Amino acid sequence: MSYPTAIIVAVLIVAGALFALVAALGLIRLPDLYTRMHAASKAGTVGSGLLLIAAGIASGEVAVFVRASAGFVFFLLTAPVAAHLLARAAHKTGLRLGPESVRDDLRKR
Repeated sequence: MSYPTAIIVAVLIVAGALFALVAALGLIRLPDLYTRMHAASKAGTVGSGLLLIAAGIASGEVAVFVRASAGFVFFLLTAPVAAHLLARAAHKTGLRLGPESVRDDLRKR
């Protein structure tokens, strides 16, 4: 692997790890299920995707990079939808918002 490629891979790995760290901190620090799910789905998806792209580039093979890119696209398409469905199911079962939340748009339905 060439030096510029190694730098790109290192930057992607560090960025992906930082996004994963933000997602983990969000799971610990945020007040209710809905905001925790938001942190896990958004920051976790980006962190996983950056790590996948870094692994694809580091492999040096086009086939592995294409598979890693396909995995990233899969994460982008499925994680937000899954989080939305889980949040909606939690809301329908009566799980209340945290005290810091100021608006409940689904309450009207």
